Amino acid sequence: MRVILYVRAIALSMLSSHAYCNPATYPPLPALNIDISETSVSGLSSGGFMAVQLAVAYSSIIKGVGVVAAGPYYCSQNDLQIATSRCSCTIQPSSACEVSQTSTDVPKLVSLTRASSAGHSIDDIANITRQRIITISGASDATVPPPVVTQLQQFYAALGVPAQSISKVELADAGHTMPTANYGVACARSESPFIGKCHVDGAKDILGWIYGPDPLVPPGTTNREGRFIRFDQTRYLPTNRPSSFTWTTGMDTTGWLYVPNACDAGASCRLHVALHGCEQGQDYLPLSSRSAGLFYGTTFVRHAGYTQWADNNRIVVLFPQAVSIPALNPNGCWDWWGYTDSHFADQQGVQMRSIRNMIGQLTSGVRH
Repeated sequence: MRVILYVRAIALSMLSSHAYCNPATYPPLPALNIDISETSVSGLSSGGFMAVQLAVAYSSIIKGVGVVAAGPYYCSQNDLQIATSRCSCTIQPSSACEVSQTSTDVPKLVSLTRASSAGHSIDDIANITRQRIITISGASDATVPPPVVTQLQQFYAALGVPAQSISKVELADAGHTMPTANYGVACARSESPFIGKCHVDGAKDILGWIYGPDPLVPPGTTNREGRFIRFDQTRYLPTNRPSSFTWTTGMDTTGWLYVPNACDAGASCRLHVALHGCEQGQDYLPLSSRSAGLFYGTTFVRHAGYTQWADNNRIVVLFPQAVSIPALNPNGCWDWWGYTDSHFADQQGVQMRSIRNMIGQLTSGVRH
């Protein structure tokens, strides 16, 4: 999941980007009976950084956040060098990595976050103190090493989140991966599809913590009963960033939604936004084949573990999709370092506003 801009990725990114379907053939998101205050978000790697951005910038509506292998809000400070050397070890050569126990400069990030709140480019940060936070890190993760995740915990503590509202899951054998009970590659491996058999259900831990303290209702014995919807993502782009400029937004033309039957029928439900990491989007084109085959498409959507907990717990799961941009973002990462523009982490960011618009549509059918 490298942020580094490999030249050989450019041509493949172009192929991937031109493989889009016509978004007009896919429906808009439905308006469901969801209380917006029951919205939560999580993600892996770049998706984890984006999850933190959403939870901070829109803290008035976000109930909680799950972060797998990612660091504090505005960690990159709009600087690719900082992103790849201090917030992660994705810089080349790897010997240039500067990650340490203090490399993200938490006091500075807290100060910048307070300034953004005072300037009203993000919601009042007082809202963050009521959020429930869960972090997951792997001791074998050399991409986003554990000290970066520890500094995320310190960031939240500095903003006043009570210790009892922060859950810390540290996996001794995990690499850079979304941990699952039984799907993916070996847990310690940091490779495609970046979903690992860790005998730990990361999605369950995330949803259970955020929507606790009552435990989640276990999945049924049958397959998922709800439905997957591939929807037109372009209609949720900000009006000043039209869909014809997909390469400048990093947003794919379609995204995915999982709707339990009860939520389809009008029951009161909750919303979770699950964000894939780099090289996990539906249109990501792998740089090389592997003996186990190519992983892309809906692998994260269907196998990251969220949807199996959705039906019996009335949780609608939104899977926004990022896409590769030649030369700027060849691995289809979410923007946490500024490849779209300098507003990537606040309420003016194109990806931020797009996902907020999706949340707004899904929760517009709430019954008071």
